[in-house]
Formats: sequence, C-alpha cells, structure tokens
Amino acid sequence: MRAIHYVEMDFNGRTFSLEVGRIANQANGAVLVRYGETAVIVTATMSSSPREKQDFFPLTVDYLERTYAAGKIPGGFFKREGKLSDQETLSSRVIDRTIRPLFPKHFFHDIQIMAQVISLGMDGNSDALALIGASAALMVSDIPFHGPVAGVRVARIDGQLVIDPPYQDLERADLNVFVSGTRSAITMVEGGSREVNEDEMLEALLFGQQQLQHFIVLQEHLMEKVSKVKFAVPLPERDETLLARIDHAITPRMEEALQTPIKQVRSAQKRELQLEALAMVDPAQRAEVKGQVAELLHDIEAKVVRRLLLEKGLRIDGRRPIDIREIHCDVDLIPRTHGMSLFTRGETQALVVTTLGTSGDTQTIDSIYGEYYKHFMLHYNFPAFSTGEVKPLRNPGRREIGHGNLAERALSYVVPSPEEFPYTIRVVSDILESNGSSSMATVCGGTLALMAAGVPISAPVAGIAMGLVKEGDKVAILSDILGDEDHVGDMDFKVAGTMSGITAIQMDIKCEGLDPEIMRRALYQAREGRHHILGVMMQTIDAPRTTLSEYAPQIITMKIKPEKIRDLIGPGGKNIKHIVEVSKAKIDVDDDGTVMIFSPDTERSKIAVKMVEELTAEPEVGRIYSGKVVRVADFGAFVEIMPGVDGLVHISHLAEGRVKTVRDVVTEGDVINVKVIEIDRMGKIRLSLKEAQVQPER
Repeated sequence: MRAIHYVEMDFNGRTFSLEVGRIANQANGAVLVRYGETAVIVTATMSSSPREKQDFFPLTVDYLERTYAAGKIPGGFFKREGKLSDQETLSSRVIDRTIRPLFPKHFFHDIQIMAQVISLGMDGNSDALALIGASAALMVSDIPFHGPVAGVRVARIDGQLVIDPPYQDLERADLNVFVSGTRSAITMVEGGSREVNEDEMLEALLFGQQQLQHFIVLQEHLMEKVSKVKFAVPLPERDETLLARIDHAITPRMEEALQTPIKQVRSAQKRELQLEALAMVDPAQRAEVKGQVAELLHDIEAKVVRRLLLEKGLRIDGRRPIDIREIHCDVDLIPRTHGMSLFTRGETQALVVTTLGTSGDTQTIDSIYGEYYKHFMLHYNFPAFSTGEVKPLRNPGRREIGHGNLAERALSYVVPSPEEFPYTIRVVSDILESNGSSSMATVCGGTLALMAAGVPISAPVAGIAMGLVKEGDKVAILSDILGDEDHVGDMDFKVAGTMSGITAIQMDIKCEGLDPEIMRRALYQAREGRHHILGVMMQTIDAPRTTLSEYAPQIITMKIKPEKIRDLIGPGGKNIKHIVEVSKAKIDVDDDGTVMIFSPDTERSKIAVKMVEELTAEPEVGRIYSGKVVRVADFGAFVEIMPGVDGLVHISHLAEGRVKTVRDVVTEGDVINVKVIEIDRMGKIRLSLKEAQVQPER
C-alpha cells in the first residue's frame, strides 16, 4: 500500500496543499499541488547517468495545460493538445529561470520537470502552483537541489497589493508581476505595470518575497515527512599544477583582451588564448583536460572582469558603470512598410517593422482560461548571423518567445485600444546584431516603428538592461550591459518604461541575497538610463505621425441600427458580397451595428460607404427619392425608394387633378421622383409624385 504524505495551510481563505505518494511514484519526485479548485501534477526525473563531455546543465522544464482541466475539448482537426502554446512556453521559462541556478556545479545528469494542469478553478493561477510544485518535487527527491524556492503573482488592484488573485481580476490590475525566491532573496521577476514608479515596483517585489515564505515553510513541513538521500555529485579531477601554470600565463593576456572594445576582435583574442592554453598541455593529455582548461578560462575571464569593475570602475569596452553605448535611430529606410525603424545601440541592432491590418487579422487565442483576441502582437526573431554564428534555421525557440513577450508587454500598455484605433497591429523585430539586450533594443525600435506608422501610442517607451557585480561590500551596478558582462555578473535586470514609469520588468539574480537598497539603486539607475535613451530616440521622431502610410489599409467606421444588419448582409450574404465585389473593399460588421470598411484607397472607400448607406438608410418624411415603380394596382403604384424598401403612391397623388387610371401616368419599370409624405406606426410609407414635381430635390 502506498504511503501518502500531505501538508496543507490556509492562504487567502482557501486551502493550499502538497501531497506526495499517491501519484507518479516512478519519477524521482512527484507532488500534487492543490489550491482551491486548481490542481497541478509536478514531476522531477533524473537520468541514470550524466551526459558525456557536457559543459552546460541539461535541464528541461515543460509546463502543460490540459484542456480537460477546464472541461474543454481542444480545437483543430486532431482534437488533442499539440505543441506548447506561447503561454505554456512562458510559464515553462519562469520555472526554468527560477530553479536552474540552484543545481550544483558540475552536475550534468538530464533533469526533466513536467508540470501538468489537471484542474482549473476560477480562483487560482496555475503557473505559481507549478513552480511551487517543481521545487517541492525536487526537494522530496534524490536530485541534488539547493532549494526550496517558491513563487507568487503580485498584483495591485484598486490600490491594494494582493497575492495570486483570480485571473479574471488581473484585468483590473495596474501592476502584475511574478516574483520567485528563496528564504533569503528574490531570484526571479517577470511582469509589467501601467507606468508605476520605481518605489511602487520595489514595494511590490518585497511584498511578494515576504509572502512566498509561506510556501517555503510548507515545503519544509513536507520534507520533515518525506525526503530521499540526495545524489552525491562527484567533483571532477583537476590537474591543479597545470591549471595554476595556465592561470599565471593567461591572466595578464586576458586582461588586455577584455579591454578590447570590439566584440569580434575580443572574441578572436579569447580564442587565441584558449589555443595558447591548450598548447601548454601535453598532447597526450589534451583531450582529457580540455574541459578543465575551458572552465579555467571562463573563471579567469570572470575574475578579470569583476576585478576591473570593482577596483578600477572599468568595463570591457572602456565605459564607466553608468555609461550607455552610442545610439543611432533611423526610420523610413524601407519604402513599402507601414512603419519601420532601425535601432542601433553599440553592437546591438534591431530592424523593427510595424504592419497594420484589419479586424480580421486579430489573433484568436484558445486557452484553458477561455478564448480571447489579440489586436496587438510583437514577434521577435534572433538569426544566428546576429552573433556571427552559423546555425540551422528553426522555428522560434523559447528564448525568442520569451524576449518577444517581454517587449510586447512593455509596449502593450501604451498601444491604443481597438475602439481608439481600429487596426490590428503587428510588430516584428529582426535582430541584425547582438551584443547585449536585443529585447530592450526591440522595445526602443518598436516605439519608433509604431510612431512612424502613425499608431497613436500614449507615450514613447524605451528599455535598458542592467547588470550587477557584488563581492562583499563592493558593488558595481552596470547600465546597458554587454553579453560578456551578463555571463560573469550577478544579475540580469531589464526595465522598460516611459518618462513617467515602468511598463515591463524582468530580473534574474544569480547571487545569494540582494539588499533592497541595491535593488532600489538599480531601479533608479535604470530610470536615468531609460530617460537618456528616450531623449536620443525623440531626436529622430518625437510623436506618432498624424497620417498613415499610403500603403496601410484605409479604415472607415460607420454605425447602423442593429436591426439593419440583416438588410446590409442580405440573404446568404448577397448584399455584402455585392459591395465587396464592386468596391474591392473589405467589410466587417459587429453585432452592435458597427460597420468597418477596409480599403486600399479613398475612392474605393467612398463607393463602399455609399452602398452601405443605401442599404441601411431609413426613409425620411419630407425627403424626395428617385425610385423604380415595381408594381401597379388600381389604387396606386408601389415604388422602391431604397433597396428592399417600397412605398405607395396613391392614385390621388400621381398628378394634379383627377387621374382616370394609374397606367395613364406610370407603369412598371418607370423611374420617378417621389416625396415621402407619411410613415405610419406600422412602418408603411406614403409617397407623392405630384408633390415631388413642385419641390426641388434635396
């Protein structure tokens, strides 16, 4: 019989529980996490042997949302879940970024974390449950892991900070960040806000770090009931004498190489140093110690970079910690796009293009949280040539999806709503060069491209990547970090926002513990850098253009009575198809009577507008219309004054004086001018031919 271990606590008036032993016992660790009606199964599995000749930790995290969790059947032809959605990928990245730094060095067994949402209530956020479950599964397993960790979603709703609110309430939040951490420190942040200031953001982060302690304590209670002996990670054998000799010879040369400002030259010099180091090894031992030498060179590089920063205040490219690389901004370099920019900061360059589409171009997202539509999309591409590498072209990976989502979030708070600007907006960022925060270059280039396209954003947005080097009491906070500085630093901190406040934030902290004062300094230094970048951007274009590109679709919005929609569409769509055929315009009709006409030019728009008006107009008393006689009776003639709208001209209103027969005046097929003299309560229309003949047409 299986031994089941269970711990629970009350959190925000709902029961939060962790259970081990009932499910998935062949995994190294498995936990069932419940919070209210939401439940997630999380497993942690380790391969039986390490990867050979491995120099990075092979961790895989998959967060999966089963549609049955919300009582739904997947759409599409196959009716089963396919590849991970963008949201699943983003949640997988949040878990990965939180736990990856907490595994031992030199541990190269494959580790797979799988989090499966099996029940979704209206009261919980499954991504926070998945992260807590991943930590708990690792802690009760034999996998070496320096946890526990936990994560919470912090939102500010109606001025109050709350933890893990129901996802429906997040629409009202002006701040929404995911915070994860350990007992002593925040380790990861991901989120956005509606231009909150730095102190408000810091308050939210510290509040989240305080609240996640409840979930760490609960994991510790679970570990008191069940845990396995951890797998011992053997330390690699090292030829300390050889490594010391290489260190002594290479370190001075490394210091020279790392002060070379050009990335490609610097990289070539580092490759030469690696070859020189290997040349110092007996040829018979090179294959055996190659990995040790590579690790030593990385350690030498980190040591040199950190020492130069902390002792001399010098960076790899000669800048001071607060300095930002030279920035160049261009717009309108490509003729046929609706709006574009080329943003270059140092050796990072982004080509960003805005394309405007119709409402039919909106993206439909079908998730377990329900179906919703995106009228603003940002897609980020990172080709290998941007770093001078050769790699096969693949579909966007998790990194591209994550970076694109960060930039999209940063800009989404300033993009107008469909009611304000009835276009679907797609921004594409193609990274052409990369040496430090291409995601923040995408934010800057995206702002310029949106303004160049005439999208009325509420404020320009810029982004900056911050770094940190900390040893004891010595601290260096770096603005606009390079890729090499990111690799050897203690923090990667990206902040995007307007002149007024923050719109997006992403942070990964690699050191143990980070003083709130250091975080505050980093936020304010990021603000100064952001303001500087915005100032440079505004010299190129300082406000959204008031006119759209001649190549952008023309949109005219009309309003008709909802009961007239049927007349506009016609039987089997006959009427609206005729309008499209004649005008070459595209027409969308909403249930509330909003008619949107999309056309490549003004003349075609005018044709479509006139045809819509004719089909949906209502007759007015006193107005004269040109109509066709469709039927003749003894008592009068029926005249079609609008498509599908007839009125009666009584025989007494055909002419002055007595008319013997109707056909003496009109017959079927005649086109005549008639005046509307009455519309009764039943909607019947009375017309007059004789009154139309004595009054000029309006």
